[in-house]
Amino acid sequence: MNSTFRSLLMWVLVFMALVLLLFSLGKNSGSTADVGFNDVVRFGEQKLIKELKVSAESVEGVFHEPQMIDGTKVEKFKAEYIFYEGFIPQALAWNVPLKVDNDTTTKVVLTMLSWVLPIALIVVLWVFFLRQMQAGGNKAMMFGKSRAKLLNANQKKITFKDVAGCEEAKEELHEIIEFLKEPQKFQRLGGKIPKGVLLMGPPGTGKTLLARATAGEANVPFFSISGSDFVEMFVGVGASRVRDLFDQGKKHAPCIIFIDEIDAVGRHRGAGMGGGHDEREQTLNQLLVEMDGFESNDGVILIAATNRPDVLDPAIMRPGRFDRRVVVDLPDVRGRQEILGVHTRKVPVAPDVDLSVIARGTPGFSGADLANMVNEAALYGARRGKRMVSRDDFEDAKDKVMMGAERRSLILSEEEKWATAVHESGHALVAAKVGDADPVHKVTIIPRGRALGLTMQLPLDDRHSYSATFLESRLAIMMGGRIAEQVFLSQTTSGASNDIEVATKTARQMVCELGMSKAIGPVSLRQSSEMPFMGRDFNRSQNISEKTAELVDAEVRRLIDDGERRALEIITEHRETLQRMADKLMEIETLEEWQVLQLMAGDDVTAVRPGTPETESPAPELKPEKDSKESNIPGIMPDSNPLGQT
Repeated sequence: MNSTFRSLLMWVLVFMALVLLLFSLGKNSGSTADVGFNDVVRFGEQKLIKELKVSAESVEGVFHEPQMIDGTKVEKFKAEYIFYEGFIPQALAWNVPLKVDNDTTTKVVLTMLSWVLPIALIVVLWVFFLRQMQAGGNKAMMFGKSRAKLLNANQKKITFKDVAGCEEAKEELHEIIEFLKEPQKFQRLGGKIPKGVLLMGPPGTGKTLLARATAGEANVPFFSISGSDFVEMFVGVGASRVRDLFDQGKKHAPCIIFIDEIDAVGRHRGAGMGGGHDEREQTLNQLLVEMDGFESNDGVILIAATNRPDVLDPAIMRPGRFDRRVVVDLPDVRGRQEILGVHTRKVPVAPDVDLSVIARGTPGFSGADLANMVNEAALYGARRGKRMVSRDDFEDAKDKVMMGAERRSLILSEEEKWATAVHESGHALVAAKVGDADPVHKVTIIPRGRALGLTMQLPLDDRHSYSATFLESRLAIMMGGRIAEQVFLSQTTSGASNDIEVATKTARQMVCELGMSKAIGPVSLRQSSEMPFMGRDFNRSQNISEKTAELVDAEVRRLIDDGERRALEIITEHRETLQRMADKLMEIETLEEWQVLQLMAGDDVTAVRPGTPETESPAPELKPEKDSKESNIPGIMPDSNPLGQT
């Protein structure tokens, strides 16, 4: 700080010197000489004065020619004015232009300003420089401080009652909470508190929500920070913030530190393109030392969340740092029902809504998807002027989340609608007749998202593994739309592009990853093209010979050809059923599950589900919506036509 004050003092002295220089220049400008009042009278009598100005304090004049006064040539003179009545008439007798200045107030003000303004400017500069230096010092000192947020006791707490669908993860974290509350219970047998808990799972499964609920249950200080908050463009800042974060944790022990998206800072070292000593790796090294180094962090538990555990460094994954790895996976049917119960607490639900039925009809949904569906259902109900959210609202919301919003404003020609109806009927017919396949839930030719039509299948129960027979049936179903076009239209359209892409990917997985090809056998030929990790997978070579690659291509082609053959047999045998289904789609545009079954049985198609009271009417049609959303949820076969889109 001494150097700071020295530099500030130097600036003030420079400023004062400039002010004094200006004053001296102003004073000596124009070679003005101070003379006596008698000298003024003498100059007037000698006809030396060119101009004269008289004020209450002084007399100022200009010579015709420069005069020597005290050995210096001057052009102007100034004298103190001694008032007497005869001076003005005397000056007029000299035939000199005379100006009388009676405004003394202005002179006083100007004189005061000439002294006050420099002093005020010096004070302002002093305060400005002082504040800037103090602020700069504070910023420099705070730059390496942690940005972790301490959960305030006054904030709304989230408890395990607000979390559903992940009971095993809640049990793991509940033990951590008990250790924080009652450590003697576990330490009496020599147990040690886990140092870290890593929450792993797909996006939207509730990892961050679990951490917040843990903080609410434990009732201990809770620090939360994102992995991206550590790394900055300046070297050493990330490591400094890690040190400061754990220093704060030690001061508030016992406490919980939560790092969200830890893969931003915990990626595999040496795998990036920035070399081995970049800022991110220094931050990771400091994190490793803080978690399990020479200094103990008793009472500080680290909880981290990521959906990319495959890219984390092995050193951070070992026991002693992250002792527990909790998988937060997609919820099963029971978990989905519990999650729906949590999200419908503040939503008025009609008596016809059965959450268990909705849960069975939403396989593959994450907690975020279910929350979005409940919100969409509430919006549908409000848009339709209802006081309670009904079953129809939930069905429409589910279709929107799974298949995308309807695009009724998209105008299709009759030829395009008929081609789409034939295509979707082919999918639905093969799905109903191929065996070992999920039942058809809905068939529509209303454009949704980027697709011109959709055939959606929903499993009766959650599937966790797939047999070779099931996947072969999937290939036949995906080829059903293309074969139907060949049979009924004598040509194929671009609407099967997505089917071909998905079928090829499925067949290649069966051959290269799942060992479902007798010609290849149980050999893993998996390619690392999905989600590559730059630096680790980028230059990894694939040890496959040309002969094996040709055999893989042949097996993939064989599986797809078998699917086409099975689809052709089914469509040829049930051609009349497919014709009726396509005609019905042209008429009502959407077929529900019971209507598909009625068509397969050769019965008349009813507008309402059999067994439904007659007073209940089908769901009203929705207004056109401009937004669209694609879904990665299995069981949906969108048939997009990018070449024909407008």
